[in-house]
Amino acid sequence: MGENGNAARGAWRFRVGVAIFVAGFAAPLAIPLVTSSDLPTAWKTAVSGALAVGVPEVMMVVAAAVMGREGFARLKSQFGRFLKKYGPPEQVGRTRYRVGLTMFTLPLLLAWLDPYLGHHVPGYGGHRLLWAIGGDLVFVASFFVLGGEFWDKLRALFVHGARAVFPGRDGREGGHHE
Repeated sequence: MGENGNAARGAWRFRVGVAIFVAGFAAPLAIPLVTSSDLPTAWKTAVSGALAVGVPEVMMVVAAAVMGREGFARLKSQFGRFLKKYGPPEQVGRTRYRVGLTMFTLPLLLAWLDPYLGHHVPGYGGHRLLWAIGGDLVFVASFFVLGGEFWDKLRALFVHGARAVFPGRDGREGGHHE
């Protein structure tokens, strides 16, 4: 097979791998279909759990195998360029940060209060799924509103030796607060 044949095969493998990758991460969107089906409850639970937790990860591995090392590196590179162009800025202003924090905490607070106060909200009981999806979307969007520095703060929660540095406490900021 010549050089053009290898390139065509590589392009085909890349496209199929991307399709598998996207399908895997879209799998949780099928959960409402499963839960509203006539399947027995045990099957609904198992299939929904697999769609939420196992399928995306397995499909990512399958996509990487189909694409090969070069194709997966290309996908990572293209995704990185996309995030650099459309992703959150490293630093954000005070107002944007406050809006982002509100978007971050409000869905968490509402989900926490739901069992205690949810029955007091008119129309909430019949539309719980819509409220949950809306809260999840607001929560995910908050990471993009909050910017890159927030991602670092969040990541620091999971790094044992990470320390918070506050303006004025590390000797470099001159004691002023923004």
